[in-house]
Amino acid sequence: MKPNQETASKRVAPWDFSDAVLLIPVGLKGAEAKAITLLMEETEKRTGITLTVTHEWPDGHQPIIVAGTEASLQGIVKDWDALQTLANPGKEGYRLLGAKGERSVVLIVGADSRGMLYGIGRFLRKSSLMKQSIKVPANLSISSTPKQSCRGHQLGYRPKTNAYDAWSVGQFEQYIRELAIFGANSIEIMPPRTDDDATGPLMQEDPLDMMIRLSEIIDSYGLDTWVWYPNMANNYADPATICEELLEREEIFSKVPHIHAVFMPGSDPGELEPDLLFVWAEQVAELLQKYHPKAKLWISPQVMSHEPAKWLEGFLANVDKEPEWLGGLVFGPHVDITLPDLRRRIPEKYPIRRYEDITHNFHCQYPVVNWDLAFALTLGRESINPRPLAEKHIHNLLESYAIGNISYSEGINDDVNKFIWSDQDWDSKTEAIETLRDFARLFIGDAFSEGVAQGLLALERNWEGPVAVNEGIDRTLYQWRMMEQAAPPEVLNNYRFQMGLLRAYYDAYIKRRFIYETELEMEAMDALKSASSTGSLAALEKSEAILLRAKTSPVSQTLKQRCWELADELFSNIGAQLSVIKHKAIALGRGAFMDAIDFPLNDSRWLSAQSSVIRKLDNEKDRLNAIYEILNRTNPGPGGYYDNLGSYKGWQRVAKGKGWEKDPGYLESPRMAPGIYLLQSERTFDESAIPPIASTRHANTLADTQLSLQYEHLDPASAYTVKVTYVGDTASELSRDYHVTLTAQGGRVLHENILIKQGQCTQIESPIPQEALANGNLVLTFNRVSGFKRLNVSEVWIMRNGLADGAS
Repeated sequence: MKPNQETASKRVAPWDFSDAVLLIPVGLKGAEAKAITLLMEETEKRTGITLTVTHEWPDGHQPIIVAGTEASLQGIVKDWDALQTLANPGKEGYRLLGAKGERSVVLIVGADSRGMLYGIGRFLRKSSLMKQSIKVPANLSISSTPKQSCRGHQLGYRPKTNAYDAWSVGQFEQYIRELAIFGANSIEIMPPRTDDDATGPLMQEDPLDMMIRLSEIIDSYGLDTWVWYPNMANNYADPATICEELLEREEIFSKVPHIHAVFMPGSDPGELEPDLLFVWAEQVAELLQKYHPKAKLWISPQVMSHEPAKWLEGFLANVDKEPEWLGGLVFGPHVDITLPDLRRRIPEKYPIRRYEDITHNFHCQYPVVNWDLAFALTLGRESINPRPLAEKHIHNLLESYAIGNISYSEGINDDVNKFIWSDQDWDSKTEAIETLRDFARLFIGDAFSEGVAQGLLALERNWEGPVAVNEGIDRTLYQWRMMEQAAPPEVLNNYRFQMGLLRAYYDAYIKRRFIYETELEMEAMDALKSASSTGSLAALEKSEAILLRAKTSPVSQTLKQRCWELADELFSNIGAQLSVIKHKAIALGRGAFMDAIDFPLNDSRWLSAQSSVIRKLDNEKDRLNAIYEILNRTNPGPGGYYDNLGSYKGWQRVAKGKGWEKDPGYLESPRMAPGIYLLQSERTFDESAIPPIASTRHANTLADTQLSLQYEHLDPASAYTVKVTYVGDTASELSRDYHVTLTAQGGRVLHENILIKQGQCTQIESPIPQEALANGNLVLTFNRVSGFKRLNVSEVWIMRNGLADGAS
């Protein structure tokens, strides 16, 4: 049998190991002893059974669980030859074999210490562990070796995270243990100084003390400790700055007992030009090896620069010099070259490790595909986000170009995604549903394994397509509520069950609100349409009263109440910070999605602002004209076209490029983006500047990727004007302005080098050259020509102005 093959009877009743004895070699130390402790403690937690330990093959017929390494078990296991029916595993691999004769036996045999740990993890995942009961699948037969050599996750103890900063040392150890059960061999931690405050209101430990303790815990399980270490100073060409920065790192490197590698991001945060970055990195690498001689410094071509192509070429030129101190490269967010291209561009001697963003929903490396704005406005960038099928696809598409992944995580919201990635890094042929069943069985309970596994898949489906017509959202809630009603107290108080349950309630509440508030907006617009007969002020008053019903007569408040109850329970259980005010989250966009649960899902803010402006007009005629403008804002006139590129209908106008299936990071393809940072901006808008929703949701491209739109059936004899709404990027201390040029087919320029200010919507009108309409078809192409590396286009009007000059 080849490695990573397994056979296990699906129909034979499981074997009973409830009274089993645990046979282990004498004198286990270090990570091997820790693996046995893990086996015993995790079994006892779930069953109440304390396994009796022996070091010799016992007499009688009592079931035996044997655990150890190939080397340590030699000579103490009977019928060793039976193990040879399974292929020899490779490094970090294991064999797991069940046999039944006079007695039931399970052999957990690691190729090495780590293999022993992962074999124990697989045993726990596949066993049914209930009160006073240990059931093992019949005829268990597995030989497994990890495919990827680097498998891990970043756990940052800093205020920016949505849970980790509230954790105790014990909570961190338990989570690290659970990640190891699913095959993780690396944990990435952080120094006390990053792009965060030095400490936070929920921290229980000094950050440096926690860093030291985490390194010790990671090492105790035989895992690798990585350190993510950004460059936070302003001037790394200044000798005084360099001295200060090296002194800080020396304290960290000398006090943290176990460091296997340090990852220095090129930026995000940090703003160094490539030549200076590599000069500085060499000094850090030398200092690192003074205290950790085998450790290597890894570096990423992440860049927030306005001109990423130029920066990247400078970075790659430095890699081509093949510095000895460089351990490898890291591919993650804000790397503006595809992973296959990066692999081709660098010397073969350098491995690539992935640093994949599994934690964010949009404005990120791998956004949710065409996510409905109702969810984006409420659940936001960093909500509970199980995406098992999407994460498996992203993993497998690029697997062959790297040695594995240590994921980028900002907290517990991406919990499910971590275990999917670990399983895929081990064996990418593993189906996501198998991982979910193991996850639910081990962490929630055997009786809930299928329900929770399928429920997590259902939560991912909740985010597919328009929320208003997604019938599965209501069905998903029914399924989770059935489990909720049947669950014992220990399951109801299980944070992983609470997270799934909260999402189910939340999604259903948002759908119900969206349908209700959409209807209110339509009623409000109908009221405005009556202005010519009722008078402008009366129409405005009626319209506002209708929109206000979203607050005075809200819908489905029992769903909302249950969401808050679960959010409070999660804060109590694991410090999940789902609210800024109640749970001390650092910001709305940092996991505090409960604070946005009632954010308007229609254009009530814009309509109210417009009403206020209109009331200040002096005469009825002007007020009626202004109301007419509201009602006809998106009307392109007879023979014209209007598209909101961030809507499902408008998105059909966009040339898709490679698309998500081949380009999930959208490095070479446009993507649909919500643009909620303009709608939820904390800055005070002038009433006349509050944008309608359609002006903010947009199509987006990165770096130098073009955005193209296709129009057909235009009249070649008519004159047309194009009006475009551009969306500025998130306001930042560093300018995120950019310049854009719009052309029609044949390179005909419609407008050129237009400045798009950050945090604003900008509208530009331009005539369309008659030559561009010769056959009735029109292709518009948008190019970012300079400035920040995102191009955002939200609305496009093609307006017919009558016959062109000379046409008949």
